[in-house]
This record gives sequence, structure tokens and C-alpha cells, in this order.
Amino acid sequence: MNEQQYLCEHYRFNAEQRLKGFNFFVVLSMFADGGVFTAVEKGFHPFILFLVGGFVVIVSAVFWLVDTRSRQLLSLSVPGLKALEQGFSAPARLFTLDSGSHGRIVRYTFAIRALILGQFLFGTGVVVYGLLRLLGLT
Repeated sequence: MNEQQYLCEHYRFNAEQRLKGFNFFVVLSMFADGGVFTAVEKGFHPFILFLVGGFVVIVSAVFWLVDTRSRQLLSLSVPGLKALEQGFSAPARLFTLDSGSHGRIVRYTFAIRALILGQFLFGTGVVVYGLLRLLGLT
């Protein structure tokens, strides 16, 4: 395996893992959110809401950490790929072209983290609501 193959395989593997992790988070979040809505609709004990909300919070925190590590692993190969691109024509230098072509919002990272943060806040709200109901304050 040469340097170019090594860098490309490293980047490809970690990019795929990041997207697979995100897809798994979305599916898991849909089931957890469905559990919350079912618990509210069926009038389950408030402690169940507390537990399900806590699960959503924990899952969100774990996936935030996993995504952070995935980004770190992806960034390891980018300088090497940019160096390899120097032998390509200007339009074929994709990593170099991409590094300055968008703002901070138009990024996968922003979209992924916005969803994870939204789930975290939703879970926190469910935990608080469950506690308030458990204590008889609502």
C-alpha cells in the first residue's frame, strides 16, 4: 500500500463510519422520541418519562463524543491529502478547494451537532417534566 492509498483509505473509512454513526443516532432517536410520546399519551408513571428522557440525554452525549472523535480521525488525513493534491490540476484539488468554499453553518458538522444538541435539549426537557410530575408540581 502506498501513501496515497493509505491516506485515501483512512479518510474513506472514517467518513463512512461517521455517517453510519449519524444514521444510527437518527434511528435510535426516532425510537426514543416515540417512546417519550407514547409514555405521555398513555399516561405512564412519571418515573418512566424521567428514565426515557435520561436515555435520550445519555445517547446524545455519547454520540456527540463519537462524532467529535470521528472528526478528529478525519482531520488527520486531510493535510496529507492536500499535499498529494499539489500534483493535480487546480480544479482537481478537492480538499484544497473545499477548505475555504463554505461558511461555518453549511457543514456536516453543524447539521450533525444541531440535531444532537436538539435531542439533548429534548431529553433534558423530558427529564425535567418527568421530575416535576413525579414531585406533583404539574
